Amino acid sequence: MMRLVLILMAMMVVTGMARGDDAMLIGNPAARNGISLDGEWQILIDRYNEGLTDYLGREKRVGWWGERGEIRPWELDEAVFDDSSTLTVPGDWNTQRDELFFYEGIVWYRTAFEAGGTMHGERSFLCFGGANKRATVWLNGVEVGSHEGGFTPFQFEVTDAVRVGQNVLTVRVDNTRRADGVPALKTDWWNYGGLTRSVRFVRTSRTFVRDIEFDLERSDRILARARVDGPRRSEVTVRLMIPELGVDVGGTADENGDIWFGPEPRQPIERWSPESPKLYDVEIRIGNKVEMTDRIGFRTIETDGGRVLLNGEAVVFRGVSIHEEALSRRGRATGVADARELLSLAIELGCNMVRLAHYTHNESVVRMADEMGLLVWSEIPVYWTLEYENPETLDAAKAHLREMIARDHNRASIAVWSIGNETGDGPIRTAFRMALGEEVRRLDPSRLLSAAMFARQIREGPGYGKDGSAGERLVGLMVEDPFGAMADILAINLYVGWYHDRPDEFNGAPVELAWDKPFMISEFGAGVKQGYRGEQNQRWTEEYGAWLYENTLEWSETLPNFAGMTPWILKDFLSPRRPLYGIQDWYNRKGLVSETGVKKDVFRVLQSHYRRLAETPAD
Repeated sequence: MMRLVLILMAMMVVTGMARGDDAMLIGNPAARNGISLDGEWQILIDRYNEGLTDYLGREKRVGWWGERGEIRPWELDEAVFDDSSTLTVPGDWNTQRDELFFYEGIVWYRTAFEAGGTMHGERSFLCFGGANKRATVWLNGVEVGSHEGGFTPFQFEVTDAVRVGQNVLTVRVDNTRRADGVPALKTDWWNYGGLTRSVRFVRTSRTFVRDIEFDLERSDRILARARVDGPRRSEVTVRLMIPELGVDVGGTADENGDIWFGPEPRQPIERWSPESPKLYDVEIRIGNKVEMTDRIGFRTIETDGGRVLLNGEAVVFRGVSIHEEALSRRGRATGVADARELLSLAIELGCNMVRLAHYTHNESVVRMADEMGLLVWSEIPVYWTLEYENPETLDAAKAHLREMIARDHNRASIAVWSIGNETGDGPIRTAFRMALGEEVRRLDPSRLLSAAMFARQIREGPGYGKDGSAGERLVGLMVEDPFGAMADILAINLYVGWYHDRPDEFNGAPVELAWDKPFMISEFGAGVKQGYRGEQNQRWTEEYGAWLYENTLEWSETLPNFAGMTPWILKDFLSPRRPLYGIQDWYNRKGLVSETGVKKDVFRVLQSHYRRLAETPAD
């Protein structure tokens, strides 16, 4: 039965179009009145938590966040921010300073900025794109808030703390892993610490438009809700303008600050797609003042049995997975240039989708995907072993969802919200994932829901077994993870030929689906050291990688309800689990290109396959 993901007005009223209400952010802060705080920040490395506590563990009255006047010659101060010790923001500390490469712990950041002239009748906000993992923020010595979660944005109102003229901003960032964290103690990616995303100081009117959300009905009717924040929110008139569509409508807020719009475009809507990534300039005004601007695409995404339909037409995902690492340098990808470089490589590969694994990537990437025409699978870091029985861990995972969706609800590129990766399917873990799936349905039922799962292996007869030694041969897969009952897309990670069995043994084996839904391979791949040559069956060689890819791609064409794939992964990436000297050297080597962007044979194998798929109708 077809499950439409288009929201009708009646449904919007019932659900409150509640996407991100629990984490209502200031939409598109980069386009708001304010100043960027990116650049060089002074730092202090705090291995023993000296910034907060004294040698007996007592909380300091004035710690490293406090304002100090000039230090007199006879006064002792063993921790002083100085221009000789700085880090670039946005950026990770691990790759900016050699001594911090493996560092996990606390680093204090400090910068000064000019807030400008009189702020009478205005409000002020600090908007952080992300800080890994826990951040506490002080402005002029006053604590203004804290946030946990390394991959999603957070914002604090600082109207009462900001000064006319110079202000001092201090941030304590701690990337220590914890068993009750999301993610927890073990991951297969680098635990980059720091202010890894942009920071901005934003000024607004006392009453302003915090954000606006859009949906598109199949009939090409635009539905929108604006959220007005401030003491006069029921008195002001808000105008929504989309000049290219001839849309110019106004409205006033209800007691909750909501304004509902259902404008009838005067011009036909050109729907967004990878082939034609059309975006429209949107402007929100109160009176003559522009409150916010954005670039919005309109499209529909739904499932029909075993098919995914984009704008009513079947689509097969020609994808690749990506970690948030820069292509032309070492470290976190941080901005527009890094995003364009990574996504351009994906397009060169022949992709129409990218899986942004295994956490929410920075906003530049999804906005660039909008512009370049790449569908997006967006994920939260529910990964491997968490404290699934811990209610606080579930709350933390839900917070990731709320903040991810609150930031990206208007991005046309995002087709799939993923609630996790390789969690296993025991009862406690399934209950945890079901709760997250329900949260996605509540926050945003207009997109598809999935997770990267495992399939049950069916084995019989002699073969190479799970560890590659003699054992039972893999003869089939059964996709029956209980989360599949809720998911819109059945997606599995599959490493036949790398972590078990041989690449050529599985070709032609059947896959059985417990539900008539679209089926994806969310991961497959092989470790390949770029330039390393040998026999076809020799691990780590270019030949072995090509052999595995060729067999897997041939087999994929026999799969039921096949909706596409996102092989693992676009480029080699840093991982503390991969120390094999001379081969891995702290890199996961499953990339289609090396860490410096040199293409491997597997890149060309997949590129050829995708070019052929692009010429084949999805039906």
